[in-house]
Amino acid sequence: MGIIIHTTFLPHDDAEAAKAFYGDTLGFEIRNEVGYHDMYWITVGPPEQPDVNIVLHPPGADPATTDAERAMIAEMMAKGTYASIMLASDDLEATFARLVEKGADIMQEPTDQDWGSRDCAVRDPAGNTVRIQQRR
Repeated sequence: MGIIIHTTFLPHDDAEAAKAFYGDTLGFEIRNEVGYHDMYWITVGPPEQPDVNIVLHPPGADPATTDAERAMIAEMMAKGTYASIMLASDDLEATFARLVEKGADIMQEPTDQDWGSRDCAVRDPAGNTVRIQQRR
């Protein structure tokens, strides 16, 4: 039995900014867009991995989420401590140059880490940490 990563979720609070970052800046495909009332879900993913998806979702959309929890989520997103994702690139330096060129919110330039990888970090428009490491 093989288990794969199919879909993961990250919150967004601005659909157009999320599509610009994940589509234009990172080069991901916009695969699906679903609206419901004032909420919006966007599915994106790398063209080279058609079976791997990131669903950008409205935070606190679950009806079981309380108003206090929604406020906490909004506060954590604003600080950049709510969610993160680790991506990989065949050419970290070129990827980082593109991030700079597109005006991404840089957290860390490419750095050799103590644990053996080389990576950089940016924040997406919702404050999520996006770390990108060099593929081996």
